[in-house]
Formats: sequence, structure tokens, C-alpha cells
Amino acid sequence: MVSSGAGTIDVFLADDNLIVRAGVRALIECHPDLRVVGVAADYDGVIKGADESGPHVLVTDIRMPPTFQREGIDAAKEVRRRHPGTAVVILSQYDDPEYAVSLLAEGSAGYGYLLKDHLAEGDQLVDAIRAVATGGTALDPAIVDALIRPVTSDGGLIPADEQLLAMVAEGKPIKAIAAVRKVPAAVVATEVEELFLKLADGVSAGRQGALRRLRMLHQAIVDREEQGETLSRLLPGGLAEKLRRDGRRIGETERLVVTVLMCDIRSYSTIAEHADPSQLAGQLNVHRAAMSGAIVGEGGTVMQFIGDAVMAVFGAPFPQEDHADRAVVAARAMHAAQRDINKRWEAEGLPPFGIGLGLSTGDTAAALLGSEERMEYTVVGDTVNLAQRLQQLAAPGETVLSEATKKALRAAVPVTALPEQLVKGRDTPVLAFKMGVTT
Repeated sequence: MVSSGAGTIDVFLADDNLIVRAGVRALIECHPDLRVVGVAADYDGVIKGADESGPHVLVTDIRMPPTFQREGIDAAKEVRRRHPGTAVVILSQYDDPEYAVSLLAEGSAGYGYLLKDHLAEGDQLVDAIRAVATGGTALDPAIVDALIRPVTSDGGLIPADEQLLAMVAEGKPIKAIAAVRKVPAAVVATEVEELFLKLADGVSAGRQGALRRLRMLHQAIVDREEQGETLSRLLPGGLAEKLRRDGRRIGETERLVVTVLMCDIRSYSTIAEHADPSQLAGQLNVHRAAMSGAIVGEGGTVMQFIGDAVMAVFGAPFPQEDHADRAVVAARAMHAAQRDINKRWEAEGLPPFGIGLGLSTGDTAAALLGSEERMEYTVVGDTVNLAQRLQQLAAPGETVLSEATKKALRAAVPVTALPEQLVKGRDTPVLAFKMGVTT
């Protein structure tokens, strides 16, 4: 990764037109807090360049070689898949909202879509880069207008039709739409059928608005399928298929013996107090990607990010007989990864992150909680609470294990017994073990 000074936002620029690249680069580098760390002219160049430079923000055109279709959007999604947290600004000469829908199908955080014709108007591009680098969204006003403007003249749709079509494009099932609109599911089913008949009539009559709406709907569906559909985007890897296969319902639980891992950054509030927000966002992205990689690499499931903390589970949603051993190996890998990152950050003048981990093994209740509009898979119980308390006992570079985790290990792990601890939520002292400091 290319190093950058504290507070600098590293930008990778992609456009097949040399003149456009030079002009946009000049616009960006007029500002001391922005720096172009690489350029590319095609899809392969974007992927390779982003891998090598690790930018905070990718600024790219839509149509590039080899096919001049939507390589920019496809490249942006691939970069985000490889480097979670990388922000994206799309530069386009097309004000068709179809491209924006395709870009934002998985969420708008960290995405921007600007029209090239408007780049010379003030600091629109620079403001967009800064906004997406910190998790915001930046859309050209013309695109926003096109997205929300009902097509009534050439599409034959009234505002209510547009709203219904948007929910269908988002992948909401009939029951979920009915719940939002507070009408029976049968009513929604009839309205959806009538809507598609209206669009079909519009296409037959040659109305371009109806054709465009069908194209946008098709692209949204394709994007969802490529991402594993809505459920797969909302839930940890592999869980969506398990839920479909087992036919589990929201709120239904299963008892599992698992090992829960909790990771937290020490003195994060102090770091945040003195850090530039853009710099801190970039560091968090790098940290989270590394932690997730170490967890997933040992077959664990990242349950959630809670502020600067990471919660993971081993043994759910799929049982693993060696879940405790996997958690220990993952913990070591997390410390090693953060150690390597800290060396790079210190060379760049950035504050290092010291992490402490807690591991707890025992019974949990695993459930899909929420509603059809919003859901999450989680594990709950005393095992989860204890992991949280144990990580508070770990100094930077340390991992603290519960007694149950130590007993569940199959491989020998050198540990040091800690004095019995009274932790919040427990009436009796807890026996815990420290794995040691990673240096």
C-alpha cells in the first residue's frame, strides 16, 4: 500500500480518456488533503492498481475497455469486494438513473455518482471524495431528480406505481410490502400484477419510459442475484442458504455450543479525539478488513461491528467440533495482522491500534431476529456476555480465555491463569486464562 500523510485521502483515478484523466487529476491535486496514488484506463488496470495502492477512494468512469459497457461500475464493486470500505465516486456523462440504481443496489454508504458536465462547477468532485471517504453519499442533483421524478408522461405510471415498483426492485416480498403499506398481502399481489400489465402495455405502445423502467428493474434483479440476493447481503456468509434449506422463521431459535470472540481497540476514544476523521475512517477500514479476513480464514462468522469492536462466533451457523481451537488460531492471526498494519502505520506517522480479545465457550441461543423489513442473525446468552467481559481484561496484544474455552481446546495452548475475577453480570468470580502478549 502506498503511504500517505496523516489526514490525506488517497485517490485512484480511472478513465480511458487521457485528457479527462489529466484534467480530473489536476482538480483533485489542487487540494492538499487529496492525493492521486494511481491511474488506469481499463477494468484490469483498475483492479490491479487498487490492489497495489490500496486507495481510500476510487474515482472511475463508467464505460471503459474492453467492452465500453459498465466496466467502471463492475470494477468498483470488485474493488469493494476485495477491499471492504473503499469508497467510490463514479464520473459519468450519462444522466440515466439506471446506472445509479445499479451502483447503489447494495447500499449508498461510501458511494458517489457525478456528471462530468458539472465537474467544473465549484468543488463538487472534491466535496464528493471527502464525503464518501467518511462513509457518506454524494449524488449529482440531476441524478437525484431523475431517481425521484415519477414518469407520468411517457411511462404511464403514477407516483404510487413508482413507489411500488421501487419496493419490488429492492427485492421486498409481497408480505413485506403489505406490512409497509398496511394492507392485505392479496391486495399487494393484485397491484403488482396490474403494474406489470401497465408496463407491458406501455412497452407495446412504444413508450420509452415504460421500457426504461423494465430495464432498471431487470438490472436491479440481476445485481441482487450476483450478490446472493437480499438475504445473503444482510446475513453472514452461508447463513442465507442454511435458512432457506432449513425453512427457519424469524424469531425461531436453536441451541448451539460455540466459541464467541470479542475484539476491541484499546484507547480508541483518545485516538479518535486527535485523529483526522478521514484518516481514522481509512484506518478503521483497513483494521476491519484484516480482522474479518483472519476470522473467516478459520471458518468463523463475523456477526457484527459495534463501533470499534468486532464480534465473531465459531460453531454457528454451522456446527464445528473444533470451534475453540479455530477461535484461538483466529485470535493469533488477528494480533499478527494488526501488528503488521501497525508497523506500516507507524512508518506513515499514523497512530497504531492496540487490540484486546476475549474468548468464551458455552451454550448460546442462535436466532434470526427482527422483521421481514430488517433482520439480523445473532447468538445470545451468558457466553456472549462473558466474552465481552473477558476482552476488557486483555491488554493490547493479549487474548483472555474463559475456563470453558481452555477445557474445550484440543491442541495444547500455553496460558497463564489469572486471579479469579469478579465481572459485571456475574455473582461468582470467574476463572480466566491469558494467552500472552503478541509482539
